[in-house]
Amino acid sequence: MNSLLEKTADVSSLSPLTLAFMGDTVFDLLVRSELICEANRPVKDLHSTASKRVCAKAQADGIRSIMPMLTDDELAVFKRGRNAHTGAIPKHASSADYHYATGLESLFGWLYLKGETERIREIFNAIKETDEGVKYE
Repeated sequence: MNSLLEKTADVSSLSPLTLAFMGDTVFDLLVRSELICEANRPVKDLHSTASKRVCAKAQADGIRSIMPMLTDDELAVFKRGRNAHTGAIPKHASSADYHYATGLESLFGWLYLKGETERIREIFNAIKETDEGVKYE
């Protein structure tokens, strides 16, 4: 297993929203790490830039752009997350974007809990390459 803990989870028994709970953190950590590695800047700027990259719209645009590269299993996990019954949708996000973002987070959580960090990097880098709206400045 390639994670920070030595414990393992049975990912096949976890709900898509539990996977999204984990994946939200994984995606956020990648964005923040990328920003910090690129330049030392004020925390206010780091937060502002990171927030633009991890918002539902940016995540939804990202997963839409790389969906063809997903395996059948990855696509199934994404769809389970996308179709999960979430609670209230934030005012600043459309329903479709919020559900797509939840699917992306489910995928990242699933991959992380399976220890597939290299695949996480591949997908994250592909999303970053196709990102038209938000750049890592």
